[in-house]
Amino acid sequence: MSQDNLLEAFMGQLGTEGVLTGEALNERYSHIWEMDQPLRAKALLLPRTTEEVIQIMKICTHYAQPVVMHGGLTNLVGSTQSNEKEVVISLERMNRILELDEDNRTLTVEAGAILENVQQAAWNKNLMFPLNFGAKGSAQIGGAISTNAGGLKVFKYGMTRNLVLGLEVVLADGTLISSLKKLIKDNTGYDLKQLFIGAEGTLGIITKAVLKLIEKPRSRNSALLAFEDYNRVVKTLKWLESNLAGTLSAYEVLWQVTYRPMAAAVFGNNLPLAPEFPYYVLMETSGADQEKDRQRLEHLLSDALDQGMITDAALSDSPAQQEQLWELREHMDHVVALCRHDQHFDISLPIGQIEEYVLGVLMALDKLPFVRECYVFGHMADGNIHLIVDKTKQGEETINAVNEVVYAPIQSYGGSVSAEHGIGMHKKAYLHYSRSPEEIRLMKSLKQMVDPLGILNPGKIV
Repeated sequence: MSQDNLLEAFMGQLGTEGVLTGEALNERYSHIWEMDQPLRAKALLLPRTTEEVIQIMKICTHYAQPVVMHGGLTNLVGSTQSNEKEVVISLERMNRILELDEDNRTLTVEAGAILENVQQAAWNKNLMFPLNFGAKGSAQIGGAISTNAGGLKVFKYGMTRNLVLGLEVVLADGTLISSLKKLIKDNTGYDLKQLFIGAEGTLGIITKAVLKLIEKPRSRNSALLAFEDYNRVVKTLKWLESNLAGTLSAYEVLWQVTYRPMAAAVFGNNLPLAPEFPYYVLMETSGADQEKDRQRLEHLLSDALDQGMITDAALSDSPAQQEQLWELREHMDHVVALCRHDQHFDISLPIGQIEEYVLGVLMALDKLPFVRECYVFGHMADGNIHLIVDKTKQGEETINAVNEVVYAPIQSYGGSVSAEHGIGMHKKAYLHYSRSPEEIRLMKSLKQMVDPLGILNPGKIV
């Protein structure tokens, strides 16, 4: 194969401005946390249409050319890593919002659309796209779908796959699979779109999506709660669910070790709650009447305090205060800034076993001399906990040692090594802690069937 012929074929489809090579790659990168490191790739391709993606993949199939997909580059598992033998496709130019259907409450977008722009488009029509997480300002819809992203509202609205009605996907050989339906009910055989949601670009390239919207809530109330023990955190969740008539929309937990630095960074000396309690919960309700919903929440929190379920509480008084409260959860860069070498985890466990697991992991990490601290927080209501491990040094040996401490116990709990971040390259060696040999064989069979040359995001997941 001649590299010149390959690049000429790409330029024939995309023009010279759509194919970046050589020094032009020095201005690109593979992750937003590695912007000082130039992109390693044979070329970066910038298609503007689905037809151009189809032609790119036909060329790649002809030359057996490996391809790595780029979205907003906010993943945490190495899904966008590439090397000089691979070409990278970025759909950043395919970023249009194509249609907002108010009657069907759907939004049709190109895969490169930024999540925050999608949210705003729905909001402007009194609708809401409930997928929400800290990287919304740079994350792209195609990447969110490819990783089945979670976020702050999974408890009420589900993962990304619950919010996707239709997809347009280009397969490895350039075949177009297009099913941009707006239907909630479609029981006509295999639900093929689910193959590509969470597949991290290993089975096909998502180019368009039909997203499910909901009516915009007319009220939003938030509170920060403090607890003396984890058992009360769990019981209060169940109690609030049963008394809030379906309006509880978020329930996020922060261990004391995480609350202390986060609260100091966000609030300075004016902390909403003292930093002396073992557990803190950020909760949110979404409803139809701001004042009535606030009064109901205030009454319930008063009852919870009287019953000894919660130890202290701070209820937001304004939208500005709400936004500041949620900075405690959405801006974990405050914690990352304290770390010398940070290592990130997102695991999923049965809610009642989270405390036991975390205590065991913290004890094991404490025995590793290079571990400085472990910050714990997460989407407790859906069983998803995050850990940021701070270390004195970096390297393959230390990374593997910490990985083993965090991942090895998960199998005995029936948990998952990845609740929402995916597998990519970083978690591939630990997939067997969450999946049986039979499941992994089936995954490999699907990959072989849909991508027989193995050119789509090679080395990721399986």
